[in-house]
Amino acid sequence: MNKFLSFSIFLFGLVSLQSCIPDPVSTDEQRAKDIKKIEQYLEDNNLVAQSTASGLHYIIEEPGTGGNPNINSQVTVKYKGYLLSGDVFDETGDTPVTFALKNLILGWQEGIPLLQKGGKGTFFLTSELGYGRNGAGSIPGNSPLIFEIELVNF
Repeated sequence: MNKFLSFSIFLFGLVSLQSCIPDPVSTDEQRAKDIKKIEQYLEDNNLVAQSTASGLHYIIEEPGTGGNPNINSQVTVKYKGYLLSGDVFDETGDTPVTFALKNLILGWQEGIPLLQKGGKGTFFLTSELGYGRNGAGSIPGNSPLIFEIELVNF
């Protein structure tokens, strides 16, 4: 009987504690918040971008030539990634790097095929298209991201 009472108290405490933890924001709600932040950034910086149904916003500075990569392509790129605050979290500089497109974040999988070889664009990603709720390294969770990408080759 004593073990049952102890277990009941433990279970009640656990349930009570769980009810104090706020429900996480739904994916749709987070996407809407991120889009609002991206659109505010674009307005504040006098930028005009196109957008897709997923929430990706993009500006193609140079379209490039010679066709577009697909999800199965190996892409060679130069890039700079930063937060809406302007804090840079990663960049290649002048040295291009090669990746399998299918292994990259969703925003790159959707955005890079909008470029052709030699093309350059700026991509504004909702957190869902980037690193999501958890973030990665110095990127906080639920962070919209900006990537300047040059598609060197594929």
